[in-house]
Amino acid sequence: MPAGKYFKYAIGEIILVVIGILIALQIKNWNEVRKNKQSVNVSIAALLTDLKQDTLQLSSAIRNRA
Repeated sequence: MPAGKYFKYAIGEIILVVIGILIALQIKNWNEVRKNKQSVNVSIAALLTDLKQDTLQLSSAIRNRA
């Protein structure tokens, strides 16, 4: 087999490896975005719960002062 065929084969293998790495990086990015959105949703839920509790406590304090 001539050296030119080996060179073409090697270039093809390198391209496949690079494509595989790029796909893996994209999947990792998608997963990170998904985790960040989940974290934001948990934080928003916690803030809403705290806000409801604070509102109830404030309402109770106002009623007790009146």
